[in-house]
Amino acid sequence: MLRKIAVSDLTLGMYIHEFCRPRVHDPFWTQHVERELRDEAVLHRIQESTREVWIDTRRGKSPTVQVHILAVASRSVCDTDTTPASMEKELARARLICGRAKDAVMKMFTDARMGRAMNAQDVDLLVEEISTSVMRHPHALISLSRLKTSDEYTYMHSVAVCALMVALAQRMDLSEEQVREAGVAGLMHDVGKMKIAPAILNKADRLTYDEYEVMKHHPQAGLEILQNCQQVTHAVRDVCLHHHEKVDGSGYPHGLKGEEISLFARMGAICDVYDAVTSDRPYKRGWNAAQSIREMASWKGHFDETIFQHFVKTVGIYPVGALVRLKSERLGVVVEQGEKSLLHPKVKVFLSTRTRIAFEPEIIDLASSDEQDAIVKFELAKDWGVQGVETMWAGAAAL
Repeated sequence: MLRKIAVSDLTLGMYIHEFCRPRVHDPFWTQHVERELRDEAVLHRIQESTREVWIDTRRGKSPTVQVHILAVASRSVCDTDTTPASMEKELARARLICGRAKDAVMKMFTDARMGRAMNAQDVDLLVEEISTSVMRHPHALISLSRLKTSDEYTYMHSVAVCALMVALAQRMDLSEEQVREAGVAGLMHDVGKMKIAPAILNKADRLTYDEYEVMKHHPQAGLEILQNCQQVTHAVRDVCLHHHEKVDGSGYPHGLKGEEISLFARMGAICDVYDAVTSDRPYKRGWNAAQSIREMASWKGHFDETIFQHFVKTVGIYPVGALVRLKSERLGVVVEQGEKSLLHPKVKVFLSTRTRIAFEPEIIDLASSDEQDAIVKFELAKDWGVQGVETMWAGAAAL
């Protein structure tokens, strides 16, 4: 059986199936796969150079104690491969990552609620797995994470904001270390909600004024939790505390303005709101991705305008899942961003807007030189009686 474990749990006698790290032209990483680990020096180099490894327990030593098993799967689910992938292929991987990530975040947040210290290595490994998915295809996991149920919102919201922060940081050409730190900040930004009474946190209706005032304490509560974790950076703590600040000074908890708000906190504010407004809640259906971008763009004084423009380019002018009308009088759903132009995505058309008659779905690439069609406007599914839009672009991953 293949098991992915942290390298801190790797011991002599285990059979290395594969290293979970980007492939590089270094003979060391090819000489020591598909063989039993017997050399102490090799073990030390592995532990210094990567974070996780696949072992085959049928051909070598099994863990003799309860180690941190990151995954039990086939070779095809090793999520540190950064080779670019198609949307369809990455959606399948992203579905598995989302499931593992939700369980991991749930455990981390439960530890926080119980006053136990969070494992910083768990956080790093989770952020690395999410980051590599975004590198393989920048829209798969981000789009899929919108399809959360209301009862898993708190945990999957953190996963979604992590992925959005990673993608936004990459779009802004931040350093590799800053990208990782942005991802950790996204994952941890709402940890303070674990200190909010469940009756308020999970309320199935809008909060009253008094309840909202209690909820507004979660950034400070999160800071107090993270202060007990020495391996969490100042930037991560700052995002936790200030992701509800607004550039016009009307946010909380400190009413900071403009560049008084850190770069990461300004990024976090956008990512947090976008995932919140695109997610279904017990008291409100989420907006579609395109409507969310339009609405957020109209909130003057809320977001840093430059960072927001980077964010729009990150999720796309026509985000995956957007329902659009084409000039050919066809209705379709955006299934993938255009590689060279944000204005020319791939669209799965399925309905005539003139006759309202459905036809066999077809994917058209608006960026193709042979394609003369173009998007005219966004549409709302309810106006056309269309259901199951998510399955049109996410397939089985949406179920």
